[in-house]
Amino acid sequence: MPLYDLMKKSIFFIYTLFIASNVFAQHIPALHGKVFDAVTKEPITAATITDTTGTAAISNTDGSFKIATAAKIIKITSVGYQTRSVEARNGTLAIALQPSTSQLHQVVVSANRTAEKRSEAPIAISTISKQTIEDTKAQRLDMLLNKVSGVNMVNLGNEQHEMSIRQPMNTNNLFLYLEDGIPIRTSAVFNHNALLEMNMAAVKSIEVIKGPSSALYGAEAIGGVVNLITQAPPAYTSGYLSTQLNNQGYKRLDGQIGATSGKLGFIVSGYYANQTNGPIQYSDYHKTAVTGRLDYKIDKNTLWTNSVSYINYFSDMYGSLDSAHFARKNYAAQAFFTYRKVTALRARSTISHSWTDSSMTSATFMYRNNSVIQNPSYSIANYRIGGKSSNPVSPDTATGNTNNNSFKSYGLYFQHVQKFKFLQSKLIIGASAELDPQSYFQDFIWIKKQNQNGVVNYVSYTKANPDLVMANYNTVVSNFGSYIDYDFTIAPGLRISAAVRYDAFQYAFVNSLPGSSVTGGPSTITNYGKVAPKIGFTYNYKGIGFYGTYSEGYVPPQITQVFGKTTNSAYLLPQTFRNFEVGGWLSLLDNKLYIDYSAYLMNGTNEIISVKMADNISQPQNAGATRHIGLEYGISYRPVDDLYFRLSATNAKHTFVNYIASGVNYNGREMASAPNFSGNAEIVYKPHYLKGLRIGVEEQQVGKYYMDNLDQYTYGGFKVTNVRLGYQLAHVEVWLNALNVFNTYYATLATASATTNGAASYSYNLGDPRAFTLGVSYRFGK
Repeated sequence: MPLYDLMKKSIFFIYTLFIASNVFAQHIPALHGKVFDAVTKEPITAATITDTTGTAAISNTDGSFKIATAAKIIKITSVGYQTRSVEARNGTLAIALQPSTSQLHQVVVSANRTAEKRSEAPIAISTISKQTIEDTKAQRLDMLLNKVSGVNMVNLGNEQHEMSIRQPMNTNNLFLYLEDGIPIRTSAVFNHNALLEMNMAAVKSIEVIKGPSSALYGAEAIGGVVNLITQAPPAYTSGYLSTQLNNQGYKRLDGQIGATSGKLGFIVSGYYANQTNGPIQYSDYHKTAVTGRLDYKIDKNTLWTNSVSYINYFSDMYGSLDSAHFARKNYAAQAFFTYRKVTALRARSTISHSWTDSSMTSATFMYRNNSVIQNPSYSIANYRIGGKSSNPVSPDTATGNTNNNSFKSYGLYFQHVQKFKFLQSKLIIGASAELDPQSYFQDFIWIKKQNQNGVVNYVSYTKANPDLVMANYNTVVSNFGSYIDYDFTIAPGLRISAAVRYDAFQYAFVNSLPGSSVTGGPSTITNYGKVAPKIGFTYNYKGIGFYGTYSEGYVPPQITQVFGKTTNSAYLLPQTFRNFEVGGWLSLLDNKLYIDYSAYLMNGTNEIISVKMADNISQPQNAGATRHIGLEYGISYRPVDDLYFRLSATNAKHTFVNYIASGVNYNGREMASAPNFSGNAEIVYKPHYLKGLRIGVEEQQVGKYYMDNLDQYTYGGFKVTNVRLGYQLAHVEVWLNALNVFNTYYATLATASATTNGAASYSYNLGDPRAFTLGVSYRFGK
């Protein structure tokens, strides 16, 4: 065959193949769509879309996808979600995936600051999902957090609180509160009421780490870490408006709206709560919370996220009830001018870039501006005539103070994640730097008191004349931290995780007043440094797994411990807690039954306590040691899709090992406010034959505990039952919550202390009486 003819035939053959392939391709339609979370409405990244021929596509960061297929059905899968099959049709598909009901497949982000399977995290961690938040219709965060085993968030009224996670119920700086992985307050200025500075309407989910996590999160991550993860912009325009009120004077309005268009997405969430004429006299409060978030997708690998939150809170500070008022169910106020006012502004800007599928870097700038201004009821004290301790108590005069504790924060956070094929390992390195100017001002006040039928009331106050300033100081707190975490697999199912963090703190303290036992210490600069390690393992085999870990938690001294109300010259060390822990999980009966458990032993050393010196003056020193041992366990069972049962509980014992405070020896005694048992159980029924209806019954139980550290007085604990009903029809939902449905009379916290004459003084924080809350909401969007 001549060469010329061969070339012509070859060219014709290639041309025919080219035309045929194009014609064939033209007959295969390209499907477009978005995959998003059915509950949060957020886009789902990296979902897999496949057809019956094996053709596949992956969703982008905005949930969008494109797949060329002639199949009639496509299947969508994603880790942490239920698999769904949908009909392939023309137009843009909006595909909503329901979160998986199997806890074994949960994905968490708090365990090592990146997304990973819960089954690969060697810690005790629990997640409160968006669906649980939606069903609970919680007015306060304790209504959600107390569903977690080992957590007892103590309601002190009007969103004020204490916390108990592997610790007794207390106000100490042993718990770390995060928003999207960043502390909501600076170290050294802890506030046990910090969670009232959160915007519940902006929360998508909550993750709770139980036990020390200072190896990744630094100071205060001792008893536990609570990470509130906020809502991202939705894949499509959506939102809601809701209102609720109850028979105890509580009213609330919530709202949210968000949208995504092209590279830009936004979401605004907020609520206004108002309490008037509540069960206790002089207990009104109001709160405004607003959060805005703006996401800009610079390119397919780079996301710029910006958010700002503003909280404005005011509450009458009615305090607790004494034994006479509590026994007689007398809720009359004894002080009519005390208050707490909180303003909190937080802003952050984060750029995250994916270099490859195995490499990602993020950098965040953070700003805080907080103030707590108060006239505290707990500072009211008797005044002895003439100011001499030997004189009788004045019948018409008492003393107190007003104060303002404010701070600002400027912070930078950096993190890089690198995955390797070698041992399927993952390396995380990070660093943070913060500068936190803080100020504190305290004024002395005279209080007018009246004795009415044997009851002392505090009716008004005036400032001292001339003005008497009790404290006026400024502190610049600087903190630099760096950490490294390395996870790797050494055998099928067996994974090791190791981390270490170093933190350096500096307190530059400037006292505007002469140093004294009242006004605080002299101006000075104090430095602290601390290394915190963690090492653990997980092993998984066919739905059954277990883990073991050793971790440390620490907290540097608070500003008030070092400089406030003291002329102490002793150098205070960070308090350190060493934790040994084992736990595991079982997924049985085709993932219908899930059991998780954790057992821990945590020893506290260098705890700061008040030590009585030779001159009979008490000063803070690192002289305390405690032991905390417990078992946390949870059971969830879903026999059918309509019915869900959950039990979360803990048995624990908290004791003093070496604790001689103010001359009193507590060694070997159980710590006060430390129940040996607490638990929460719930049944939720959502019948398939009446879609949109839900019925839930929940019981919260706190066991008996000592009211004082000498173990002389006990409180019997309480049981409270809540019933929740809701029905959603199309875009409208109506709900009725009956909280404390049996109207149990109880105290969320009961304490006792010795008085000067040797008798006990009791204090009770009243638990909520029965309340019926009626609410209605309207949702729009997909």
